[in-house]
Amino acid sequence: MFPREYRGVAFVVGLFLAVQLGALALVPEFAESGYQAVENPNDPTNSVVYVLAILVMTTLMLAAFKYNFDGAIRLLIVGVSAWLSWYVFSALVSPLAAAVPAAAVGVGLLVHPEWYVIDTAGVLMGAGAAGLFGISFGLLPALILLAVLAVYDAVSVYGTEHMLSLAEGVMDLNIPVVLVIPLSLSFSLLGDEEGESDDEEGGSDDDEPEEVRGDDEDDTDVEESEGAKESEGADVSDPTPIEERDAFFIGLGDAVIPAVLVASAATFSPAAGIAVPLIGINLPALLAMVGSLAGLLVLMSWVIKGRPHAGLPLLNGGAIGGYLIGSVAAGVPLADAMGLAAFL
Repeated sequence: MFPREYRGVAFVVGLFLAVQLGALALVPEFAESGYQAVENPNDPTNSVVYVLAILVMTTLMLAAFKYNFDGAIRLLIVGVSAWLSWYVFSALVSPLAAAVPAAAVGVGLLVHPEWYVIDTAGVLMGAGAAGLFGISFGLLPALILLAVLAVYDAVSVYGTEHMLSLAEGVMDLNIPVVLVIPLSLSFSLLGDEEGESDDEEGGSDDDEPEEVRGDDEDDTDVEESEGAKESEGADVSDPTPIEERDAFFIGLGDAVIPAVLVASAATFSPAAGIAVPLIGINLPALLAMVGSLAGLLVLMSWVIKGRPHAGLPLLNGGAIGGYLIGSVAAGVPLADAMGLAAFL
């Protein structure tokens, strides 16, 4: 049997694939339903507006945690989760009927926020958000978005380190801002909350979960041990081997942002489509998926060795590289692939 850390990596890959394939399946229905969020998806300023919105949201969340408004943040994220889930379910049933399972997602997060409830809600949120942004961001805005957020991720983790403070705040809320990756069959978020964890029974620190920290509002990702989280001034570079942990966490934004390019490529690339049941995909979108998953595997190899890193530079870099290779292989000129042809 594979070591549990490798089973955890396989689980992460499965969640990322679920978000990406879900987004691709939703794109045609979203486009037909007129869910495009902007009038001109090819306007590169759309990316600027979104990045500014991220900065504002980050500031508001940090202020909320500082002044003990954690409950308001939890209710906000649960509400957003139910709202995005409604978009997903409305692609399958009528909008009125979709309200029932969407409300169930919100209620589940409020009354029983176990790891599988959080992961299910996270996949629904991720697929819905990636699909909505994919049809709203043309090729150039999507590429700009991924490049800027990769740089922002690196700066916020290795430079200002404010993402550590944000990660500390969201981790105790049990909301689908992060995906939970259990490495032990006995792991339970609710058990930890109710005082049933080994640590609270006098066990060793080896049972504390390892965190690959991030959030879907700010699309960043960094590791930090639970012990470090409880100390003042946690060190991002302090290695803690993942095999010593019962779980780790990865930011939902790390799954969503590369999937935005995948969905955008499937929507706006002039490359010919590939016949795949249930989803609309072409070679650029397919290789963007492959590239993002390759970046994820590199990230996970560092995580297993206890080397914490920001996630989006690898994930977005892999997605962009795979997309461009796929575009060239499909015979799409680079100017068209990058959405620059209209400006030349």
